[in-house]
Amino acid sequence: MVPRVLLGTAQVPGGGELRLLQRGAEFSIMLGANELMNSRLSGSEEALAEQACGRIGARPGVRMLIGGLGMGFTLRAALARLGPDAEVAVAEIVPAVVEWARGPMAALHGDSLTDPRTRIFAGDVAAGIAEGQWDAILLDVDNGPDGISRPGNDRLYGAAGLARARAALRPGGVLAVWSSAPSKPFAKRLDEAGFAVDEVIARATRKGGARHVIWFATKS
Repeated sequence: MVPRVLLGTAQVPGGGELRLLQRGAEFSIMLGANELMNSRLSGSEEALAEQACGRIGARPGVRMLIGGLGMGFTLRAALARLGPDAEVAVAEIVPAVVEWARGPMAALHGDSLTDPRTRIFAGDVAAGIAEGQWDAILLDVDNGPDGISRPGNDRLYGAAGLARARAALRPGGVLAVWSSAPSKPFAKRLDEAGFAVDEVIARATRKGGARHVIWFATKS
């Protein structure tokens, strides 16, 4: 078996260390014993963008905010479906993740980082939400609404955080949240926040794999 090679490490604000590993053509990003991302498993991250774009429909000047660059699957899927006048802002709180995207994982990201519609900024996605006037806010900053990789993420998923996200959306806008597992309490909070909620199962790959959950919460 081809061994994994450690390419880099990065500290997560608030605690924890990310590790970028490579085995052949496969990349993975680990937090402790948890694999947060794997380059072979892109299906549900792509579905996050594809289905969000489908829900907001064709409209001029779409503004989309993505929380977490990761391996860029969501960003690339969004760019493939949005028009030339769109803006896709990506918040990444760990600067090394952006460096890895431009370095060892450059081939994986393709030209998505240099696309004129893309705006990458270092910092918490909460700062991006505060800008307001978004057509879609896509959150994939953790393994779900539990703040596993960063305890500060918890505030995105509580009642106050959901209220802020709803206020930041234009009419008909969509808040989409990726999770590795279901969460009835979180689905209930979305409903209580005034969203029309659709819970979707998305597989880790196009052919199957693990069952992930995406909540699409629409501001009516």
